Amino acid sequence: PPPRQKIADPEELQEYRLKKRRAFEDNIRKNRGNVSNWLKYSKWEEEQGEIRRARSVYERALDVEHRNITLWLKYAEMEMRCKQVNHARNVWDRGVTLLPQASQFWYKYTYMEEMLRNPAGAREIFERWMEWEPEEQAWRTYIKFELRYKELDRARAIYERFIYVHPEAKNWIKYARFEENHGYINSARFVYERAIEFYGDDHMDESLFIAFAKFEENQKEHERAKTIYKYALDHMSKDQCLNLYNEYTRHEKKYGDRSSIDDVITSKRKFQYEEALEKNNLDYDTWFDYVRMLEADGNVDLIRETYEKAITCIPPVKEKQHWRRYIYLWIFYAVFEECVTKDMDRARNVYNKCLQLIPHKLFTFAEIWLLYAKFEIRRKNLTAARKTLGRAIGMCPKHKLFRGYIDLEIKLREFDRCRKLYEKWVFFDPENSKCWIQFATLEAMLSDTQRARAIYELAVKQPRLDMPEYMWKAYIDFEVQEEEWPRVRALYERLLQRTQRVNVWLSYARTEQNIPDSGDRARKIYQKAYNILRSCEEKEQRIMLLEAWKEYEESFGTEEKVQN
Repeated sequence: PPPRQKIADPEELQEYRLKKRRAFEDNIRKNRGNVSNWLKYSKWEEEQGEIRRARSVYERALDVEHRNITLWLKYAEMEMRCKQVNHARNVWDRGVTLLPQASQFWYKYTYMEEMLRNPAGAREIFERWMEWEPEEQAWRTYIKFELRYKELDRARAIYERFIYVHPEAKNWIKYARFEENHGYINSARFVYERAIEFYGDDHMDESLFIAFAKFEENQKEHERAKTIYKYALDHMSKDQCLNLYNEYTRHEKKYGDRSSIDDVITSKRKFQYEEALEKNNLDYDTWFDYVRMLEADGNVDLIRETYEKAITCIPPVKEKQHWRRYIYLWIFYAVFEECVTKDMDRARNVYNKCLQLIPHKLFTFAEIWLLYAKFEIRRKNLTAARKTLGRAIGMCPKHKLFRGYIDLEIKLREFDRCRKLYEKWVFFDPENSKCWIQFATLEAMLSDTQRARAIYELAVKQPRLDMPEYMWKAYIDFEVQEEEWPRVRALYERLLQRTQRVNVWLSYARTEQNIPDSGDRARKIYQKAYNILRSCEEKEQRIMLLEAWKEYEESFGTEEKVQN
């Protein structure tokens, strides 16, 4: 490639190159161990088209830092860019000889040979590499290489060496699946059998047995699969074969006699769960798993007995975070009684006991109140549902309870009840802007404009609100929707007495732009805002105002106004 700095005079070019080389040589003499100096020097020589000089620089650098992987990679890549294949081979060969554990060299060396359509050379390099027994990925790369050339026998021979260098179960499974995918069913089965013999009874792996059993299942050999599962369960400890239990159960439910195997599996898992709960009966996740297992069997009495045991394990600390998982036991119990056993009286009793147990003065759970109310509604007992939610609001008012009760009454079209609930809600938390807005929105939806406006007025007169800007915006939007333009202007003026933020002025001006027959009110607002904000220390606000004013004049004003 031509030099970066184009110099027409050959003598000047030669002098320029000499100076650059002296500079590079000086840097190298100062610090020979700095690899970046060598790389910059060689790259510059390559850019000048001086490949021999670049090669010489790399060779000198390797004399200093022969174990630096980056040097070897850059050197070989330069030779490949320059299409010096034999030189590149020489570099890779020296690199893998000096640093045989550097996988990058082997990967790039084999890839180069394959790109040169020299699979025999690439295979020879792979063989040299495998003699060092590299990591698993190297073996898989070699196998994929042979498969690209349809060399199944060679790939099989590589697998044979691979599984003895890395004898993990996953590698045996991949070998067997290789045989299966290429139609060698007996060979795949033989691989699985060899793997089991290799591990023996002391180092058995459940993933190997699961893969073997699923292989037999795919071949419609269900008796073979069943025998494999049984053999593994008989020879492995319980804590080593939890997934194996699950797979065996799944297999038997699909193909075998469920009654024979489910009893064994259930009893073993039941023992495990009970053993874990004896150590820690407050482990509610284990209770959930235990109950789910029993529900799958369908023994109602046993399930009910287990639920009763679980709910007696009350958290010792009366803090909400410790009760969250525990409350779900009650919820699942109630749902079980309602949906599975269809015993509504028991379900109602579960809800009532749970509500009696929760220390509502310290904390409560709105979810359990709402679920109980919905249960009573499904039983067409609206009075009981209302009493439940009314008791909840009286004992432990929460926003979620108010929202749930109001949603219920809205669905029933009981708007007078909704009004009373909203009144209690805003009395409970008068600082909650969303509550006020939802109350006013309900009245607006019922076309009672006066009520809605009165609610908004009460809201904005509160001494404190959590989101006052949100409140004022909702009020103004309401009046805009009603097209009460004098009221809209009055609201903006009242708001501007509280705050002089530029966003309020801009919103005021844009609203005036949209009011029909408003004249030049918007321009006056911009002018007034500009006069007030001139003393503002925040320049960003004035810039925003001026930009908006300019856009307005460009759209509605004259060129003279824009210039001013």
